[in-house]
Amino acid sequence: MINNSENFTIAFYNIENLFDVKNDPSTYDDNFTPTSIKRWTPKRYQKKLLKLGTVISQIGEENSEVSPVIIGLAEVENKKVLSDLVTSKNLIEQQYSYIHYDSKDERGIDVALLYKSDLFEVTHSETFSVYFEKEPGVQDYTRDILLVKGKLNNEDINIIVNHWSSRREGTKETEFKRIEAAKVVNSIIKELKSNDSDTKIIVMGDFNDNPNCNSLLMLEQESSLYNPFKTVWSRDNGSLNHHFQWHLFDQILFSTNFFDTSNSKLVFSDAQVFNSKFLTQYTGKYKGQPFRTYSGKKYKGGFSDHFPVFIQLKTS
Repeated sequence: MINNSENFTIAFYNIENLFDVKNDPSTYDDNFTPTSIKRWTPKRYQKKLLKLGTVISQIGEENSEVSPVIIGLAEVENKKVLSDLVTSKNLIEQQYSYIHYDSKDERGIDVALLYKSDLFEVTHSETFSVYFEKEPGVQDYTRDILLVKGKLNNEDINIIVNHWSSRREGTKETEFKRIEAAKVVNSIIKELKSNDSDTKIIVMGDFNDNPNCNSLLMLEQESSLYNPFKTVWSRDNGSLNHHFQWHLFDQILFSTNFFDTSNSKLVFSDAQVFNSKFLTQYTGKYKGQPFRTYSGKKYKGGFSDHFPVFIQLKTS
């Protein structure tokens, strides 16, 4: 086990379309097959697994002797890709377990959780749907929200993993979807607190909103969460770059009892974007931005269009 002065790293990473190479007739994964427009071949798939394993194993390494104990993921297709990821060459030694449920998302992508079972003991997991309609009576399916309960350092904690609706059809036009997702998270937290008012809660995800947006402010205010990424985000620092502007859609919020040094065995110490140089484009007009796997249809061979984010908890 980890010694008393150790940091636990808890991370979140949108890994940009981790699809296997087989066509699933029940989802829209047609672009991610060997004969598709993107030519998603077994070789490219294996290369991506190796690259992601390199990243995950290094998140938070400056302040911790071990790779993250818990990592939320966005944009995974199924259990097979998670199995391939945790057993890939650069990650297999870390011995990660995973939790995944298939959602009805139209793109066939879900959230998932990787965790070290020798350090984090899972006691319960379930998913929650976000309901809204494309047109009257026709449901618009999106990613489910994942709740995982467990014990870390002999303390009960609840992890809520999110990947909220995108801004593709316009920021204002789609805001109601992210507000709806925030309401679902707040209702999950209300239920958790009804059983234990001092329960520890961590909410992570790609929210497709920045820390100052209404949806995130709703989480903070209604569920009494602290968002350390409010001060991490700046003109020069974010988790993704769109039209040469940094956004911080990827965030980790938590209940304020992680500040309680007298009653907690886990105390918040740091929050960062993991943007080491090897994860960035080295040259050209996009220098410093995330080195992505695809830019539109064009294969780039990188990691993801997002940087991971993480927090660290000190053991006391």
